[in-house]
Amino acid sequence: MKYLITGAHGQLGQELQQLLQKRELSFVSFDSNQLDITNRTAVMDAFATEKPDVVLHAAAYTKVDLAEDEGRAINWQVNVDGTKNVADAAKLHGAKLVAVSTDYVFDGLNNGEYREIDAVNPQNAYGRAKLAGELAVIESGVDAYIVRTSWVFGEFGNNFVYTMQKLAANHSKLTVVNDQVGRPTWTRTLAEFMLYLIEIKADLGIYNLSNDETATWFEFASEILKDTPVEIVPVSSADFPQKAYRPKHSVMSLDKSKALGFDIPSWRDALQEFLSEI
Repeated sequence: MKYLITGAHGQLGQELQQLLQKRELSFVSFDSNQLDITNRTAVMDAFATEKPDVVLHAAAYTKVDLAEDEGRAINWQVNVDGTKNVADAAKLHGAKLVAVSTDYVFDGLNNGEYREIDAVNPQNAYGRAKLAGELAVIESGVDAYIVRTSWVFGEFGNNFVYTMQKLAANHSKLTVVNDQVGRPTWTRTLAEFMLYLIEIKADLGIYNLSNDETATWFEFASEILKDTPVEIVPVSSADFPQKAYRPKHSVMSLDKSKALGFDIPSWRDALQEFLSEI
């Protein structure tokens, strides 16, 4: 079986490559310089050459605030048009597709847990584009898994863990938002789940995947820096105005993914394992 990875230089793309190498699985990977997924001809040519059996679609535009204005066009081109190109190419060549989406397809007004079948209502440009990307995958007719995730951190690239560590190195006091609730996700857990779907031949469709248990950004930061001599002060979202709306409560249910038999560690356990490795 041959895998093809898009977004090879991103957080998840690098994690996927590392995992496939560890498991000695055959794959090719493309970053945005090697394959512009917004170029339909280039995508079709790459698939015709490589003939993948499984496509792990990790390429995405993730600059949430910039997507509201100066990045609006590229946000749509990558997350919608690019995803459509990848899905159509996978369909044409009979490959299975595992595409990554986001909790931002929900509005964050639900005090409970969002299930895969719950109504979507994205409130920012990034969320709207990712939802349109989901629809492009479904409309292509490709055999696909859509994996919605949230609050991603990992070894590669920029993320909240590294940001907090850098700030703590230069400040004795940090203020962190404490009124947004979600589930952090380690890229390794996400990558393992993506491969697990293929390995067990799970039913096609949408799945939520993050690490287990919930947190606010303040609680997440406190755990990251618990052994660091820095004061962390909880504040409200109003103290940190941003261009793009952030869901206040984007906790997604993990019941469907757990029912597959996939072991999902808590975010605290995942974080500690990650920190011990870096």
